[in-house]
Parts: sequence; structure tokens; C-alpha cells
Amino acid sequence: MESNRQKKIAGILQQDLAEVLQRAASSGGLKGVIISVSKVNVTVDLSIAKVYLSIFPNKEVKGLLEGIRSNTPLIRHELSQRTRHQLRRMPQLEFFIDDSLEYIDGIERSLKGKDNPLENKDLLDKRKKS
Repeated sequence: MESNRQKKIAGILQQDLAEVLQRAASSGGLKGVIISVSKVNVTVDLSIAKVYLSIFPNKEVKGLLEGIRSNTPLIRHELSQRTRHQLRRMPQLEFFIDDSLEYIDGIERSLKGKDNPLENKDLLDKRKKS
């Protein structure tokens, strides 16, 4: 369970990271790309922050994640300049892709399609047995 301090730092990092990444994307010539920070988890000792990103469109994900990871020191420096009055030490940043939207989309597609277990009871019986 996260402490109040962890939650507070995660909120600060989430807000500032979203601004930094979106500005970097727009100034870097990436038009039509939306980068949002969906969640930030900070470890108990406040030394590592795991940042979960949602990137739209999905075809840009791998390249952008590689670019973000390679520019982590620059991003961390920019973030430390923004939060210098709020944080003493900037945690190490680890970036991951948040694929929960794709998972939800897959569930919606299966419910709308022919693989809907609510409409096709045979599929439900097959899933219970396996």
C-alpha cells in the first residue's frame, strides 16, 4: 500500500511528465501523436518511479518508447528543474507501455463479435471445461 508521500510524489511526477513529454513530442515534429501518462508508481524509498504511458496512435508505440527511454536523462533533468522546490531528489525513471486500453478494446470486440459467450452458450461451456 502506498503512503501519502508516495502518492503525492507520484501525482507531481505524473502531471509534470505529461507536460514535458507532450511538449517534446509536438516540438520534435510528431504531429497527431498523443502521449499521456496514465500512472506513476513510486517505490517506498522514493528512488525509482515506474511510469506507464499511453501512446496514440498505436503504430508509433515501439519507436516512441525507444526514444523516450534513450532520452531518460534529459527528461529526468527537465523534470528535476520543474520540481526543484518540491522534491529533494529526483527518482530514477522507468518507462513502460500501459496496454490496458488495448485489453479493454479486445474485450469489447469479442463481445460485439461472434465470440460473445453471452450470446453463444456453446462457447461458455467450452471455456468452463478447459
